Amino acid sequence: MDTSTVVPFNRRPAPSIDTERELARLRARVRELSAELVQAQEAACRHVARELHDGVGAEVTATRFALANVETWLPADAPPQCAAALAVANRSLDAVYDASRQAVADLHAPSLEAGIVGALAQWTGDFATRTQLRTSFVCAADVRLTRLPADAVLAVFRVAQEALNNIAKHARAEAADVRIEAGRRHLTLIVSDDGIGLTRNARTRRGHFGLSGMRARCAAFDGTLRLGSRRVATGKESRGTVVIARFAWDAMLAAAPAPERRVLQS
Repeated sequence: MDTSTVVPFNRRPAPSIDTERELARLRARVRELSAELVQAQEAACRHVARELHDGVGAEVTATRFALANVETWLPADAPPQCAAALAVANRSLDAVYDASRQAVADLHAPSLEAGIVGALAQWTGDFATRTQLRTSFVCAADVRLTRLPADAVLAVFRVAQEALNNIAKHARAEAADVRIEAGRRHLTLIVSDDGIGLTRNARTRRGHFGLSGMRARCAAFDGTLRLGSRRVATGKESRGTVVIARFAWDAMLAAAPAPERRVLQS
């Protein structure tokens, strides 16, 4: 038997050129669709922010004036319950105003002039002040971070923002940590907490708007999103959550404008 024609059973055939081209086409299509989804989400955020600012803000202001008028119209012998009810209404308006203002701030795209490092450093500081959670931000020193175009910066920022907001809403945590690692092929964003950990169905909630948006932002730059649990040593064993978002450098930097070339004149 001529063994020169025998192909080892455990050796997979190399993908054909047509197969590689089809895979590349499908990956490009995934990036395109993910980018379209992200653009739709940002447009929806801008619309909701305008409605909150113009609609809710105007209604809260009108209600404040109405309550102030009611207070001036109360007779001197009005029952004390009337003044107490007005105070409760005003406190409720204050809570609505503060919540809507924070929602508008979250929905608006941040200033990206300082790049991803500056944007995240400022937002995590504001987050710590607002939530009273111990929050840290650590970032790798990599020159590529300074060359990221605005849409890539926004993608990384939005994933971190959503992850932190989820911690504040659901984790019952005392601390949150944000870290950016710069590998050879990927930028990796890691957001972790020391809270109660993932619920039983958290990993499979693919229809959840926040998680789907985070996945789309990663996929738009050839990346992935993973959620996991971590154990935190705090005197007693507890469970925390970690979000790991990866973005491909090649995809993020592809849209960056070429640096200007200075022409020296003799």
